Amino acid sequence: MAAEPAAPSVVQIELEDDCVLARLVNPSANPLSPAVLDGLAAAVEAAQAHRAPALVIASGVEGFFAAGADIKHMRSLDGDGFAAYGERMRSVFDRIEELDAVSIAAIDGVALGGGLELALACTLRVGTPRVGLGLPEIKLGLIPGAGGTQRLPRLIGRSRSLDMLMTARQVDGAEAHAFGMIDRLVPDGTAEREARSMARGLAGCSVPALVAARRCVEVALAPDHIDGMAFEAAQEQALFEDGEAAEGLSAFIARRPPVFRSVRP
Repeated sequence: MAAEPAAPSVVQIELEDDCVLARLVNPSANPLSPAVLDGLAAAVEAAQAHRAPALVIASGVEGFFAAGADIKHMRSLDGDGFAAYGERMRSVFDRIEELDAVSIAAIDGVALGGGLELALACTLRVGTPRVGLGLPEIKLGLIPGAGGTQRLPRLIGRSRSLDMLMTARQVDGAEAHAFGMIDRLVPDGTAEREARSMARGLAGCSVPALVAARRCVEVALAPDHIDGMAFEAAQEQALFEDGEAAEGLSAFIARRPPVFRSVRP
């Protein structure tokens, strides 16, 4: 008896020299089903194993980055199942945020609810004018539960965050870029290409230095009273003593490209 063909993956993972590319392909709107979350977790593991400086998350579904949580799946759950689904989503997004690499969301369509929360967990976001970004959970009697109420205010502040959370309105690429929700605004149809170009620009950089820079900015925006200047000084000292600064400084003096240990051969 012939074996049934394997179901196509809803997250396509490509290993490039300068990045790991995770492309969501879950028609018709890239809902974040358990299978998509498993695929994103696999992409994180691939990025860790591949030692590339960047993880790029993009979409293979026209018009959508990710429409949000899988509502049909949610509707079938009891309280314990709902808690487990939410915890799985938070865990995957936290792993993306804490990855020892730069994560870049390439958004060229709708990113709502959990889809926007996925993008917010990334280090950087590239978007186009036609994007539609929003957190519409209030219309379902819920609130964002995968970091949206925490990460969004750190990017755009209290007033704008409450406006989006309480009215469920969508913002386009130009407004999102003006807010600081999107880091680079590029022409329609070019988000993935720009994200991969950014990843190429990171090739050859010291990954520990990239991670340290991100952590220092996160501390600067943290709600608790961490001494950011002291944290920055400690990170700088650690890079000098235990990181790859010796190679970077030697290469600069010798006028040659640095060869960092953290960069893939």
